Amino acid sequence: MRRLLFLSLALAPISIALHYLVHPDATVEFVLAAIALVPLAWLIGEATEHAAEHTGPGIGGFLNATFGNAPELIIALIAVNEGLTEVVRGSLTGSVVGNLLLVLGASLLAGPRGALDRWSSFVSFAAIGFAVLLFLVPSIPAWSGDPDRDLIVWLSLPVAIVLLLVYLVVTVYSLRRHRSLHVATDAEITAWSLRAALAALAVATIVTALVAEILVGSLEEFADTAGLTDFFVAAVIVAIVGNAAEHGGAVVVAYRGKIKLAAEIALASAAQVAVFLIPAVVLLSLLIDPLALGFRVVEIVALAGALGVTAVTLWGGHASKLRGAVLVSAYVLVVVLFYLAGDRPL
Repeated sequence: MRRLLFLSLALAPISIALHYLVHPDATVEFVLAAIALVPLAWLIGEATEHAAEHTGPGIGGFLNATFGNAPELIIALIAVNEGLTEVVRGSLTGSVVGNLLLVLGASLLAGPRGALDRWSSFVSFAAIGFAVLLFLVPSIPAWSGDPDRDLIVWLSLPVAIVLLLVYLVVTVYSLRRHRSLHVATDAEITAWSLRAALAALAVATIVTALVAEILVGSLEEFADTAGLTDFFVAAVIVAIVGNAAEHGGAVVVAYRGKIKLAAEIALASAAQVAVFLIPAVVLLSLLIDPLALGFRVVEIVALAGALGVTAVTLWGGHASKLRGAVLVSAYVLVVVLFYLAGDRPL
């Protein structure tokens, strides 16, 4: 699997070269760029893990949260620059829902029965629930009128700031808690050198930005050709692609028997998007074109429903294939809901 991912990194320069030299059909560009983003996301995660061996678990966790979300962040900011606000909101919503239902469900299906960390799950559920409640502040007024008007933008800013503060508090607490943990010595480290890991992060992030620009630029034409709405493509396809490597990692971990770790990866990823990535996109968009968190009714329903179904399914704190099937089935229903929703105003 690792060898295949390494080899598939060649798709990124190929997609970039084709875009600038051959100018292929938009559908070809979108599909190729989407596939190329998967190994790039994996490389960013891989380089982050190697860097973490040098920095220790605390800073390593911070690096993972920051760079692990890089593909989604880059896609979102490029879409903001293109004025595709529905695409941005849809991809972020789809990412949270996908982690809660699809990734966690697939992990439970792939892994063995076992106990889960109830406290860790509760923290993730609380963070996501708090975020969804705050999203109502700008979303409810956006359900009537232009969802991108100035009022919605100004209502979104304090929401983003509060969520980011929550994330920073949790991060600082985590750093302090891990301060006393062992950091490997140079003799113990078998990973890439810190310089090599940081260089890989830099190169992968730059290439990801170029490929993401191709993806976003061809999204509308691809959606038209496929008979899909921009919102559906963003909330389902782009959301899965942006997290594909991380999603696959959780399922592989579960398949290897580490079901507790796999569940934590899926839930923590969903929480990170809700309380870190979404507010980060809002604040960074001020440098480009202010983004309003005017989520549609269907998006709020999907977020709240996914959170509720996942919390009820995992209430007993145990993993099983039946619970996994319930979550994956719920994701299929959300995909159908997104397809039927179409464009505004629903």
